[in-house]
Amino acid sequence: MTAPVPSDVEAAPVTAPAPAEAPAEIDFPLGWMLENAAAPLQYRSVTEVVQLPVADAAKFSQLPYAYPPALSLALRQMPDGTWGESMLTLPSGRGDPFQGVGTTHAVRRLREYGWERESPPLVLARRPLFRLLAADEDPAFLFELAGKSGGAGTAKLDIETIRYGRGLLREAAASALARMGYERDPRLRGAATRMLERVDAFLRLPNADKPFVRVGNKHVLPAEAAPPSIYYLDTLAHMPLFRSEHYDAMERLLVYLSQPTPRQEAAVLVGKRIVKEPHLVLGDALPHRTAADADLPWTLAWLELMARLEFLSRNDGWAKLFERLLDDRDALGVWRMPRRTVKMRSSNPYVWALFPLQDEQTGEARFADVTFRLGLIARLSGRPIRAI
Repeated sequence: MTAPVPSDVEAAPVTAPAPAEAPAEIDFPLGWMLENAAAPLQYRSVTEVVQLPVADAAKFSQLPYAYPPALSLALRQMPDGTWGESMLTLPSGRGDPFQGVGTTHAVRRLREYGWERESPPLVLARRPLFRLLAADEDPAFLFELAGKSGGAGTAKLDIETIRYGRGLLREAAASALARMGYERDPRLRGAATRMLERVDAFLRLPNADKPFVRVGNKHVLPAEAAPPSIYYLDTLAHMPLFRSEHYDAMERLLVYLSQPTPRQEAAVLVGKRIVKEPHLVLGDALPHRTAADADLPWTLAWLELMARLEFLSRNDGWAKLFERLLDDRDALGVWRMPRRTVKMRSSNPYVWALFPLQDEQTGEARFADVTFRLGLIARLSGRPIRAI
């Protein structure tokens, strides 16, 4: 999930909030977005970035539901509320853009398209997602993680594999439900509390920055280690009231996310197998400019996540990288491809639901996704927005 960095790289300093100085205003090209962006980006630019009052709200709110790619994704849902009876799978990237997508990614994508939680597909998806929050070890709910032993054969799986798979799916389901706006639901709050207690206990350990143990010729995380996952961070990012109830834990999390990432990749021993865990975050996922340019979609996703967690302005490194991206905009506030090499594709699974939302990637439209996302990050980080 994160790029390794040299061991001599120091963590970007974590600063306390400084409310005395008003943040600089950001120009957002609303007119340009309405002319060039896809329907979901137009809708979210108005409602989330500029936050304009809409005279005909009922009519305007239907805009995201008329977007063909969103309809195509919704129509792939199965009667049981899942997509393809899977949770974490991603499309191959060849041919049909939604073929093989898993339920948690599909739900997150529909939310990114601007669909409300009461829309029929998201209502239907609630049941399997809430079922996954249960703190049990029922192998019947492993979905694709059961592998070829799925169905009646799940009884053949060892308890370590079942426990690992159920824990991973539990966090992914919590992330999707938090994005749907179920922060006040006691089932989600209970799952979030258990996740927080486990992760915070890990962050309190003296060796949390280097938790690896040696198994054979491999370095793996011990079974009791619980670094934050991208799903855990995403869950917290969409539960602001819950975060405010656990201020101390959030402070420890910020310090941990600001530290250098270890050289070792995250992996854990599950039964007799070593399983890689790219969804775990072992430190600063955006340590320098090179990492930011190497995967711009992931950079935007991370900065948005940190803005939602209210961490962005408190880490000098992330704040400077965001300002650097703002400097890539033209006089109207439209992001343009900079002269330096920037990679616009990402292999990071977390990014799939967020980028790109714009179906057309030619002409001016190809700049709409980044322009929107920069405006959204600015809004989430407390910057005043001036529509132009």
